Amino acid sequence: MPGGPKTGYALAVLFAINAVNFFDRQILPALGEPIRREWGLSDAELGALGTAFTLLYAFAGVPLGRLADRASRTRILSVGVLAWSLLTGLSGLARGFWQLFALRLGVGVGEAACAPAATSLIGDLFPPERRARALSVFMLGLPFGIAASYAVSSAIAQAWGWRSAFLLAALPGFVCAAAALLVAEPPRGLAEAGAVGARRREGSAYRLVLSIPTMWWLILSGAVHNFNMYAISSFLSPYLMRFHGAALREAGFLSMLVYGVGGGIGLLAGGAAADAAVRRRADGRLLVATGAILASLPLLHLALVRPRGDALAFTALIGGACLLMYVYYPAVYAAIQDVIEPALRGTAMALYFLAMYVLGASLGPVGTGLLSDHLTARAARAAGVIEVTPQALEPFRAAGLQAAMEILPLLGLALTLLLFAASRTAPRDRRRLEAWMRDSTP
Repeated sequence: MPGGPKTGYALAVLFAINAVNFFDRQILPALGEPIRREWGLSDAELGALGTAFTLLYAFAGVPLGRLADRASRTRILSVGVLAWSLLTGLSGLARGFWQLFALRLGVGVGEAACAPAATSLIGDLFPPERRARALSVFMLGLPFGIAASYAVSSAIAQAWGWRSAFLLAALPGFVCAAAALLVAEPPRGLAEAGAVGARRREGSAYRLVLSIPTMWWLILSGAVHNFNMYAISSFLSPYLMRFHGAALREAGFLSMLVYGVGGGIGLLAGGAAADAAVRRRADGRLLVATGAILASLPLLHLALVRPRGDALAFTALIGGACLLMYVYYPAVYAAIQDVIEPALRGTAMALYFLAMYVLGASLGPVGTGLLSDHLTARAARAAGVIEVTPQALEPFRAAGLQAAMEILPLLGLALTLLLFAASRTAPRDRRRLEAWMRDSTP
């Protein structure tokens, strides 16, 4: 059974790559306000820079997911992290909206290599009863990278300008690209009982994945969850600055607490809880995710109705909501591996991420930004502003963004229902996979 120093090294490298992934991904939201002010952007345009990344990330992930099922996953990771790090550094040289937009497209293609290859590796390195905890360590790179990006990027930007933050962010990726090449590539199906499931069934890989009912519920859940998570990550720092009067560095520090503390605890506790729950019942992982998302909704609502200037209470409440929302990742990622055979896990994650990012992450920032712009203009007109110009709208942007963010608890309720539906089909799909794997044992 997999284990030992080599497995520990592999997981550490995958964590580091994922941390760099989300550090580079989050620089733009962390520095959104100074970029918006320098170039005179609207919230919709600011959100569109996030959408540029996520659209290419999603579509590039599908062929890269198939490649992860056929080629060396460690080499895919090494090339991917090297490419996106170079493009992140070049983003600091952008001289306008469209140059930065094009560079973020390229970053999205590079980062699309990360999740399918890394989660497929983890599925082969760790047995099912330890898989959610291993995935939670890998996913710990998400809040760690985001928190570090908020803290480090905002501090660098305040001292030397936002362009310097992009240039310096490229350096850790070069180290990770080299470290990935030292990870040993495990045989597919290594962590299962014997070699079962290592052989791919006949037929289209995409059709096989989409023939599993649980995957449909989880794909839809990923779209809704990522809409909310990317709306929060894109506008958390701007919200703190506009509504609660925080300076750039203070907003970065408070955002770091939300993601670093709340997100980190949520991932680790969620992974442990999901593994414990699945030992008691087959739908345990998804019931853990369902309960956590449901419990996050009142905290999210209470955070958004805090009065102006109450930044600490807002941070504590939204930090608690994010803690619970991060339970989703280890629970659902492990649940996908529960119903997908080893030779199709890269493909399954790529399809899941396609919907997660095209319908969720890409729409979350730009959709929230469009709604914020609309509600900002409405508030300005209600206050008697006749000529709606960017300068005239500026005093109303805080209220507009607050009103736009109130859609998130409603979407969270829909997410709860989708996860509960997935928990009803997962036990049957898992039994069907286990029976096929037993029958296909050489």
